[in-house]
Amino acid sequence: MQPEISTYDAIVIGSGISGGWAAKELCDKGLKTLVLERGRSVQHIKDYPTMNLKPWELAHRGERPHSLLDPNPLIARASGYGEDTAHFFVKDADHPYEQEKPFDWIRGYQVGGKSIIWGRACQRWSQHEFVSPEKLGYGMNWPIGYDDVKDWYTHVEQFIGVCGTADGLEAMPDGDYLPPFDFNCAEQHLKDALKAKYTDRHVVQGRWAHLSQPKPIHTEQGRGTCQARNLCMRGCPYGGYFSSNSSTLPWAQKTGNLTIRPDSVVHSIVYDEATGKAKSVRVIDANTHAVTEYSARIIFLNASALNSNLILLNSTSNRFPHGLGNDNGILGKYIAHHNYRAKANGRLPGFEDQYFYGKNPTECILVNFRNIGRQDTDFVGGYTTFTGGYRTRGVPSASRIGGDFKDAEAQPGPWHIYMYMQGETIPKVTNHVRLHATLKDQWGIPRLVTSVGYDDNDDRMIKDWRTQAEEMLGVAGCTDVTSHDNHQAPGLDIHEMGGCRMGADPKTSMLNAWNQLHAVKNVFVTDGACMTSTGNQSPSILYMALTARAVSYAVDEMAKQNL
Repeated sequence: MQPEISTYDAIVIGSGISGGWAAKELCDKGLKTLVLERGRSVQHIKDYPTMNLKPWELAHRGERPHSLLDPNPLIARASGYGEDTAHFFVKDADHPYEQEKPFDWIRGYQVGGKSIIWGRACQRWSQHEFVSPEKLGYGMNWPIGYDDVKDWYTHVEQFIGVCGTADGLEAMPDGDYLPPFDFNCAEQHLKDALKAKYTDRHVVQGRWAHLSQPKPIHTEQGRGTCQARNLCMRGCPYGGYFSSNSSTLPWAQKTGNLTIRPDSVVHSIVYDEATGKAKSVRVIDANTHAVTEYSARIIFLNASALNSNLILLNSTSNRFPHGLGNDNGILGKYIAHHNYRAKANGRLPGFEDQYFYGKNPTECILVNFRNIGRQDTDFVGGYTTFTGGYRTRGVPSASRIGGDFKDAEAQPGPWHIYMYMQGETIPKVTNHVRLHATLKDQWGIPRLVTSVGYDDNDDRMIKDWRTQAEEMLGVAGCTDVTSHDNHQAPGLDIHEMGGCRMGADPKTSMLNAWNQLHAVKNVFVTDGACMTSTGNQSPSILYMALTARAVSYAVDEMAKQNL
């Protein structure tokens, strides 16, 4: 029996940050679009069960019980995972994979994907990130440069709402911003102290996807002002931060062109030998395991980097026995991530008469100052540093119980400044994912094998970052300064990238300058899998910009009958 086939103009695989953007742009342009999501349905506000709960209304007051931790030792390491957010993270048993080297694959399977639980940082890349890998000998150039994406950055920023300031810095270009959240006194002090000491160390207010002051385009989406609750990963009832659920998917729905099919595990993309194009997507129902195929003129693959690699590797045919479009054998290779291993902290004396208002959901950014356009260290690549000032709770007390202790805990303690790194890593052919030869998941799809590790360049970068962080905290007047390398496995950064990289040469890349498979022109990959290198900035807004740009190109090509 042949599987049922339904036809659309476009299919989007995945409903997270880039998939939501693909859906919005395609529907805005009049294409009947099907979004396939392997996870359950989650609707904005309706399906945020913990969004307004007080700590005492949670069964364990926000602590993580053994019933969560014991069966989920991997996912429990994820930033933001807790009693109030666990329902938006994949349980360890939900989608097994094989770790040839330790790799913590953090996933969120639901409509909206990880856009509900993302970190929300939105720095632009500079012109250097697109060319430095080849210029400095640790990778290859992108087929595009900053000028190709700068207007698309603006397009995205205006729609999602990004707060920040125009700082005029070469290493992190300015965008179209809403007013920022203010520095607290410790952060302002850090900024001033570093500015007085260095010419290249700039602390700026975070460029974050939060509606500090919504514009009409945001209220038209049904979103409101961020309330500075910093409960974002529960789902925001105000729509104060950007997610697919609060923004792009409802927008696409209003066009009448969108169909969302949750519980749809994509098995593969089906290639048509006669036309030389992809003709359909084969789907397994997550609950019944029934198989269905959906056809479309164009397909956007946005399943998140590693799942997009998995789908392409599993999409085999006579023409492509090793995965769709994989003529050169590099599909699944050059996987990269961000280096989050190093942190630092110091106690800041003074400022006892000052506090802060609300719970700022953004962080300050110490802009990259390493290897900008030229190599000036014993490592390649740069690093962003996230930093902030905070006050601990409680003053020193000899008592550990009783009234004196309670009174001490009711007082604000000393100020501290923290820092942590987000370092660029080198895409290497040895860092790869592949399909397991025999083991399969519960839907009969081969399990993914991850083989990704650090290298000497990462270690040298960490050593430099720790030295610089300790020095800068000292310059700010901090005492009790410490730094450490947590030696965490790759993956916890949740910024997995590569495997289906962009490039000008089909012999060394999978995608062209428009995120189009070189060998299968009606398939576009615009999530993290497309990344040629990692840069040091948070990548999500680049995925969104590349997605909008690719949709514009694809629709134009369809109008010309080229697709």
